[in-house]
Amino acid sequence: MADSIKTTLRDSAAMRWTALLLLALAMFCSYIFMDILSPIKDLMQETRGWDSAAFGREEGAEVFLNVYVFFLIFAGIILDKMGVRFTAVLSGAVMLFGGIIKYYAVSEAFLGSGIEAWFTTHLNWNGNLPILGDVLPFVDGMPASAKLAALGFMFFGTGCEMAGITVSRGIVKWFKGRETALAMGSEMALARLGVATCMIFSPFFAKLGGSVEVSRSVAFGVVLLCIALIMTIVYFFMDKKLDAQTGEAEEKDDPFKISDLGKIFTSQGFWLVALLCVLYYSAIFPFQKYAVNMLQCNLTLNPAEAGTFWASNTVTIVQYVIMLLVAVCAFSSNFSKQKGLKYGLMGVAIAALIVYCYMGYMRGTAETIFAVFPLLAVAITPILGNYVDHKGKAATMLMLGSILLVVCHLTFAFILPAFKGNAVGGTAVAYITILVLGASFSLVPAALWPSVPKLVDEKIIGSAYAAIFWIQNIGLGLFPTLIGNVLDSTNAAGTAAHDLDYTWALVMLAALGIAALLISVYLRVVDKKKGYGLELPNIQD
Repeated sequence: MADSIKTTLRDSAAMRWTALLLLALAMFCSYIFMDILSPIKDLMQETRGWDSAAFGREEGAEVFLNVYVFFLIFAGIILDKMGVRFTAVLSGAVMLFGGIIKYYAVSEAFLGSGIEAWFTTHLNWNGNLPILGDVLPFVDGMPASAKLAALGFMFFGTGCEMAGITVSRGIVKWFKGRETALAMGSEMALARLGVATCMIFSPFFAKLGGSVEVSRSVAFGVVLLCIALIMTIVYFFMDKKLDAQTGEAEEKDDPFKISDLGKIFTSQGFWLVALLCVLYYSAIFPFQKYAVNMLQCNLTLNPAEAGTFWASNTVTIVQYVIMLLVAVCAFSSNFSKQKGLKYGLMGVAIAALIVYCYMGYMRGTAETIFAVFPLLAVAITPILGNYVDHKGKAATMLMLGSILLVVCHLTFAFILPAFKGNAVGGTAVAYITILVLGASFSLVPAALWPSVPKLVDEKIIGSAYAAIFWIQNIGLGLFPTLIGNVLDSTNAAGTAAHDLDYTWALVMLAALGIAALLISVYLRVVDKKKGYGLELPNIQD
């Protein structure tokens, strides 16, 4: 009788983790493309004439369609109606389509073309409008290449957001009743490594062979988006076979309902979480797009001499392998049940991190220094999630995360420039601050997202998450432009890309952290008064 029990792909650990790997790799590739121009902002200014304002508008365009044309809502509807596998392939195709447009925009083929002439004379919108002017993707004075790149980035952004919500649903489908938390943590860790990968390899390809060509970096990203599409297609057939075995209909998300908006927008808990979300993420993701250039402007870097090991292509590969060793050992140590193995993995991770940091210093490049950003986050994300599940203190974590955010941005603004001329001291301060910022990046989300079900009626959780994502995307589109505008307004026209003063831009980001801190303090007061249970563990005995 037992032999008659049907075994499905989901029952095989190898198969369900393969499904996870396919989805996680797709997100990993998308995270790389998302910031593909961030570490070469200076080269975009020098070779394509993108000033900080143009760069900020192009980077902010990623979420324009999601927010202002409501594509984020449409993505949820498509997922609900068409299911995981169709939406996964669609998201991969849309990301690739947008990536190809962006590649053409920064390529040599675009320069002098009829398309460049058209973009030069068209889409010259008025960017001086109050508030609205800061979210427009095309304005008068932007280089034609930045306008077309912004158009491509809009399409990429719709596909990327669609992929994000699809991957979460896919993980739930394949790991239901099994290692769901571990699977989601693993997917998030791999996706965040995409940030470090981008920081290391984007400048590598732009400067390959001793000549600067920014389109090579974007071409690298497009190749990865091709791989991402292939991953979603393979997943399509795995998922289809699973449904054929189980006879189940595809598990779909709750649709976003317009009728729910009244309940959501009159909920005090919703607004507290939504404001925390938009403030916190606006101080992190837009900063990533400028972080490398900020370090270039505030650090005394001693680039390695040509012809030495530290200036070779080999060192890039070696350093990347060491970075992966840090991530794998740090993440794995959280799940080892043997104390000896657990502390051994932690020791290897710490030693490898020190070696990585030393190599970054010897190479003397800002991008390899900032690439440590996600490494501490990868290590502590499972720890924080487990703590909130079993011990609680989510509201306190939100406060602590906001404090760390403020301290880090003020350190970048005032302490790091004081070490100008001191290569060792400045690099040490930069590494420590970047690692702590990465830790805060894990601290707040680990406490924020699990708190939503405690603050919002269970019947509207799905719609509440969609609304929060929509509000979050407003900040992610607005602040890259605001940072660029602040940089251009506080620096003299024609200032070299490596000589910009980032003080006021960083103060603006620190102000977001202060606002988040005030809201998190108020949230804790409200929690104590109304008994939301934010300080209580998620798992009740």
